Formats: sequence, structure tokens, C-alpha cells
Amino acid sequence: MIVSLVYRVTQKLLSVPAVLLRRQAAKDAELLVLRQGNAVLRRQLAGPVRYEQADRLWFAALSSLIPRWRWAQVFPVTPGTLLGWHRRLVARRWDYGDRRGKPGRPPTSTTVKELVVRLARENPRWGCGRIQRAV
Repeated sequence: MIVSLVYRVTQKLLSVPAVLLRRQAAKDAELLVLRQGNAVLRRQLAGPVRYEQADRLWFAALSSLIPRWRWAQVFPVTPGTLLGWHRRLVARRWDYGDRRGKPGRPPTSTTVKELVVRLARENPRWGCGRIQRAV
């Protein structure tokens, strides 16, 4: 939730200069993308490149400022990866996780439990099948 909020705020803040100066903003966004890519590479000189959540958020937010036909030349990842990151950000926002209840069957009420135990105690020869049908 907080990640999507930060993403949206970042995207809105970056879109303000884009409206005013479209070409200049696209060039500036390309420079920001390249700087972020260099920062990621400097951070991980020894091993394989792994993008953190903040890097993905930054690239996804800057993608709205750069024309799509330039994505393959500017971004260090493929356009499909970039769109996948954006899709996951949006999906996390709209998964309605807070509205879902617990998975599985709801717990049995205490009155029903007490009734089953009383029936079993009073009728020891019935067995569990007959008690189930009685309740």
C-alpha cells in the first residue's frame, strides 16, 4: 500500500515538468534513468545485478516520461520487464487483501460443540455418523 502511494506521488511529481517541457523532460528523464542504472551497478560490482523495490519503482515512474519507442535504448531492462514491474505495482494496490477473510471453513460455534459432546455422552452407542445426522 505504501509503495503504491510513493509510486503515485513520484509519478505525479515527475509528470509536472513533462507537461511544461515535453522534450526537455524526456531528456532529463533519460538521464535520471541512466544515473539510476549506474547507481545500481555501482552498488553491486561483485555479483549479478539485482534491482531492489526502490529501483523498480523509480524506473516504472520514469517510464511515463519517456516515449515508448525509446525504452529499449534507455532502460537497462527490457520493456516487457518494465511493464511487468508496473503491472505488479498496480496489482498489489487492487488485490482487495484487506477485505478478504481468513481462508478455510469458519470455526464451529461453542453451542454446537457443547451439543455434540452432550449427545455423545448421553448416547455412547450411536457413533459419530449418527451424531452428525442428529445435529
